[in-house]
Amino acid sequence: MQIHESAEDYLETILILKNKLGMVRSIDIVHELHYSKPSVSVAMKALRKNGYIEMDADGYLSLLPPGQEIAQRIYTRHCTLSLFLEKLGVDPETAAADACKIEHDLSDESFSKIQAFMQNGLFLPQKGSD
Repeated sequence: MQIHESAEDYLETILILKNKLGMVRSIDIVHELHYSKPSVSVAMKALRKNGYIEMDADGYLSLLPPGQEIAQRIYTRHCTLSLFLEKLGVDPETAAADACKIEHDLSDESFSKIQAFMQNGLFLPQKGSD
């Protein structure tokens, strides 16, 4: 399944906003991502056309199964990578920003190794923490 990074970001944002707000409209994405209304409108049209989202008569967006799958995969990567970087001592804001950059390009193999590493609790204590 080949999808552009920007589409992954939009789908992830819809998932996050849906969890936070309950209902999501395009204007919520505009405010969250600080993009222009026309840019978001074009992106939502493309996502609808490709079967990732649907929009009801009131303008509320919903993820369709293919969009939900992609959004959840990217969001899981983001959360795991953010936590991984924080455990390495990176401040949370920087960790979240870096996770956004890494989440799309990291191979499945590398990501699964990071997940396994995290699940096994293989972090060593940081200096000065006993």
